[in-house]
Amino acid sequence: MKLSVLTVALRLRHLTGAALLSCSLAAYALPAGLAQGPAVEGVTQYTLDNGLRIVLAPDDSKPTTTVNMTYLVGSRHENYGQTGMAHLLEHMLFRGTPTLRNALGEFSKRGLEANGTTSTDRTNYFASFAAQPETLEWYLNWQADVMVNALIDKQDLEAEMPVVRNEMENGENNPFRVLMQKVTAAAFQWHSYGKSTIGARSDVENVDIAQLRKFYHDYYQPDNAVLFVTGQFDTEATLEIIAKSFGSIPKPSRTLRPEYTVEPVQDGTRSVTLRRQGGTPLIMSLYHMPSAASADYIPLSLGVNALGDTPSGQLYKNLVNKKLATSVFSFDSESHDPGYALFGAELKPGMDQQKALQAMNNTLEGLAKTPLAAADLERVRSQWMTAWTRTYANPSSLATALSEAAASGDWRLFFLQRDRVETSKLDQVQQALQTWLVASNRTNGLYIPTDKPVRAPEAAPADVQKLLADYKGKDTGKAVEAFDPSPANIDARTDRQPLSLGEHLGEVKMALLPKATRAERVEARLSLKFGTADQLKDQSAVAAAVASLLATGTNKLDREQIADRFTALQTQFSFDGSNGRLQLSLSSTRENLPKAISLGLDILRNATLPEAELQKYQEYMVTDLKSSSTDPTALAQLAIERYSNPWPKGDIRYTPSFEEAIEQVQGLNIKQLRDFHQKFYGAGDLAFSAVGDFDKEQVRQALSEGLKGWRKAPTYQRPDDPFHAVAPKQFDINTPDKANAFYLANLNLKLQDSDADFPAVYVANYLLGLSETSRLWNRIRVQDGLSYNVRSQVDASSYEPNGSWTVYAIHAPNNSARISSTVKEVLEQTLKDGFTEQEVKEGVHALLNYRRLSRSKDSVLSSAWLNYLDLGRTFNWSEQMDKAMQELDAAQVNAALRKYLKPQDLVVAIAADHERQKSDAPATKPQTEAAASAQ
Repeated sequence: MKLSVLTVALRLRHLTGAALLSCSLAAYALPAGLAQGPAVEGVTQYTLDNGLRIVLAPDDSKPTTTVNMTYLVGSRHENYGQTGMAHLLEHMLFRGTPTLRNALGEFSKRGLEANGTTSTDRTNYFASFAAQPETLEWYLNWQADVMVNALIDKQDLEAEMPVVRNEMENGENNPFRVLMQKVTAAAFQWHSYGKSTIGARSDVENVDIAQLRKFYHDYYQPDNAVLFVTGQFDTEATLEIIAKSFGSIPKPSRTLRPEYTVEPVQDGTRSVTLRRQGGTPLIMSLYHMPSAASADYIPLSLGVNALGDTPSGQLYKNLVNKKLATSVFSFDSESHDPGYALFGAELKPGMDQQKALQAMNNTLEGLAKTPLAAADLERVRSQWMTAWTRTYANPSSLATALSEAAASGDWRLFFLQRDRVETSKLDQVQQALQTWLVASNRTNGLYIPTDKPVRAPEAAPADVQKLLADYKGKDTGKAVEAFDPSPANIDARTDRQPLSLGEHLGEVKMALLPKATRAERVEARLSLKFGTADQLKDQSAVAAAVASLLATGTNKLDREQIADRFTALQTQFSFDGSNGRLQLSLSSTRENLPKAISLGLDILRNATLPEAELQKYQEYMVTDLKSSSTDPTALAQLAIERYSNPWPKGDIRYTPSFEEAIEQVQGLNIKQLRDFHQKFYGAGDLAFSAVGDFDKEQVRQALSEGLKGWRKAPTYQRPDDPFHAVAPKQFDINTPDKANAFYLANLNLKLQDSDADFPAVYVANYLLGLSETSRLWNRIRVQDGLSYNVRSQVDASSYEPNGSWTVYAIHAPNNSARISSTVKEVLEQTLKDGFTEQEVKEGVHALLNYRRLSRSKDSVLSSAWLNYLDLGRTFNWSEQMDKAMQELDAAQVNAALRKYLKPQDLVVAIAADHERQKSDAPATKPQTEAAASAQ
């Protein structure tokens, strides 16, 4: 379960048209007890007599369904002594009901991507799955069951407590999260937004089971919940299921505790200082701001994002460009009650924190003298709208966004905020910033006396229902086709005709899969490969730097102009590369993809790699590497990688230490980078894939024109990476002052993904430790409660027999010995007993559902096609893999398990605070036999 402490920016097709939807419903008699409510742009609300609101957003363009049950209760609703209760309940509901125990395991059996999150304003439970009516009905029935029948017994609470504690300690490892928690606590004197969602350790560990049950019975009721269903489903059948599953739940007679705490206007600057070992210096400035429904919210939020934009924002220019910080950020809480805007920066050791903090505060509070420009607003408006359309076009993301809007007051805020973004004026944004970004409204790392403080006004509550009483939204436009994600259909729909560049430059391998999508979105990838291992010797750091700095300038555009061009094209882009490979990723629209391709190719060909940007890159990378050098996970991974790596220093397959990597980055000079770009970047081994709404001929023309006349790159030769055995070994790594520890075990395998054994090994790993029904998960996570997350993973090369089998577990340091011995015990017991026919059958069924779900995602298809073009494969290979798994029985899976899994040969690394490992305090309470058997 993930802990969501705040609403982050929209993160990570078409819905059925509003006209079509209303027509179909007009002819359909709603089930008894169900009334239709407001409808906006293809999204319709219904309400049961018991108060449950149902919001449906059908979209046949993606063969997936997402269900999100949102309870309007979060840490905001907790009293003193109850902190962390909403989050603890999120965990407890997965423990089960009298009729279904271990819900996560049941989700895994059915191939559901399911989880739950808790924030200040809501708790939600969600699942995405390949569209199947029976799966939808089963999950809706589970939601109805758990709404009223969750056990919440003492034995389950004791078993889950170490897991929650482990999650709490994991957050304590992160300096950013801890500092943010302290700053927020200082900023909010009375309101519960000042409390961490995960709660006070003492409250969580001493929670009273009766009080926890009362909290559940008060807030987990139909009149305090909103059920969202998005994606591909039958509306009439779904409403029938919902009416049947939830309609029998009575309307509660209780009255929820009224909320009347209002945070007073802050009357002076507040400051917090946090000192801990490890990490990198951070500075923050937090300002109170209105709620998400307030008319002032969107103008202020746009200004917050504009100020923190990289590289165009004033914070970046006044801190990073002036070498006072290595990076900057900004975001706001988007909350039900008046919340906050947070600005910050990361520094490298040695930078003057007070000077940087003063520069940041002067920038934020000096906007009367240096106001935002019209280009700043248009840039962030375009970024916001691009993110909005991507969310609107993705059923899973849409369900999350509607859930967050409901938590802020009403799901229709999702659409109203878009309208407000479109109509916000520069003077509104400027006025909002100058009103709220004042010294007396600030909390940061310094105390600054002020003779005549300027105070922010009190944030007035918004009447959301009045605000939205007559709101209708916009026309959604046409409906789109339902896409079949079967391998055969993907192959049949994909145009793989290569693009010829002429005799000198050869051709571009192509995989073009045009299909209608909501908002006309398209995912595209361009791959460039070059050089040999000998040619690239001692060039790893140079290659990575060149790839990172491509978009910082060309012979015609600077970094800011490049970012603005892509923003104007509603395109998210990235360049990723190392050694002899580079990939350009584009998420664009039908209209803008050809222009985005042209711009990307222009950058590839004409990058100037400015020397000032190299210096920023070096500072950022050194800061990041030093921060990673104290992180338990990074240290354990590096120890095993270096021990298992046979290649000499300088080889592109060599794994450097943190010290070596820092030395390489610090030793870079601009001539090296420009020489590398001139020598290796060019036409040659090129491949391109696109999936979504686009015109094939326009794409081919953009590629042809963009590559015309480019120099030829050195011939690419993939470096061999053959299997080699390594002797077993254990690394015990000390990570002082880290509340969390990391266990990692690795076994090299002589295995290729085309081997006859691979499907059986793939299934065996799923049953061993990849799923929530796996042996490792059930023993270590569910039964013993030793780890927040324990998994196993198998990797096998597509090029040669070389792979690995890994096991990892996040845990408390004083559980390290138990984790190590229990992993060994589970592996040995599994090898002895093997898997049952039922386990294999359920595991294969779940894996096939996950693979079908994966093939429904355009970004996954685009990346997969790029890989298949390199390997000379099609999705027929994926289909054959599916068939091979379907034909497996337990004997075959167990034979593969015993052939490849050798616990005695594992290389193990445990990174933990050695002092905490020696602690006598018990990390977990022993689980009773009755509790264990209940799992």
